[in-house]
Amino acid sequence: MNPAKVFSMTGFARVSVRLSDALGYTLSLKSVNHRFLDLHLRLPSGTETLEMRLRKVLKEKLARGHVEATLSMDRSVKAEAQYDASIIAAYVAAFRNAAAQHGLSGEPDLNAIFRLPGVLTGDTRNTEEEMAAVEESVMQQMDGLIAALNTMRAAEGQALADELRKGLKRMGEYVDQVANFREDVQKAYFDRLSQRLEEMAGASFDRERILQEAAILVERSDVEEEIARMRTHIAHFESLLDQGGEIGKKLDFLLQEMNREANTLLSKTSGLSGNGAKITEIGLGMKSEIEKAREQVQNLQ
Repeated sequence: MNPAKVFSMTGFARVSVRLSDALGYTLSLKSVNHRFLDLHLRLPSGTETLEMRLRKVLKEKLARGHVEATLSMDRSVKAEAQYDASIIAAYVAAFRNAAAQHGLSGEPDLNAIFRLPGVLTGDTRNTEEEMAAVEESVMQQMDGLIAALNTMRAAEGQALADELRKGLKRMGEYVDQVANFREDVQKAYFDRLSQRLEEMAGASFDRERILQEAAILVERSDVEEEIARMRTHIAHFESLLDQGGEIGKKLDFLLQEMNREANTLLSKTSGLSGNGAKITEIGLGMKSEIEKAREQVQNLQ
């Protein structure tokens, strides 16, 4: 059975629609990583109802991510330019009143007036009927647009999942290496501890009692539990990747646990020579892999 899809939170999708020769629109969705679902809608004025409908469908279809939905209108302006006679009259009257008040001569320049804001216009205003048609068309496009967004997010998620699986394989190899060195490290720790205790006790000491204490300390320093827990975490991580869906937060928590085990392993083997030093090197490699994985899972849904 193939693993379920793993989704990244990075994606983009866009669609352009023409409703008539004079009216069309472009609708786009863009998403990046975020701890929760964070919706930002950029819509023309007068589309409050559409905004509520878009928010509802986006919340139903998407789980996490900073998502921007942008709607831009595309209205073809008629070739014949129009002008607002009332605005021109107001500009002319203001010009003449100012000239008379300050004793100046001259007439207003029509070319200059045409360059003033609001004078030349095209019939670009959207009627209620047109906006209603745009709203219904946008809602009809949403399923396909979200599917296109998720296709891109799935491709990104698959690439991330592949990298995470490679990291898990390297982690498993590190754990196997630690397991191979474990008994040698225990013996080295026991011998070193016994020698130091004998040196501290001098000639008069209960050898058996000291060796018992040393054995207890060595047992406490054993990394067998860390090895077992790390293997369990790796298997759990793999199963979550196979499960797919909304797993980003779960993986991040699991990586925190794995990092804790790596830290414990390092603390137990710190200062040991020989294979103990090798385990320290391996533990640092584990922490490096865990840090890479934590960066990657931040972008998973």
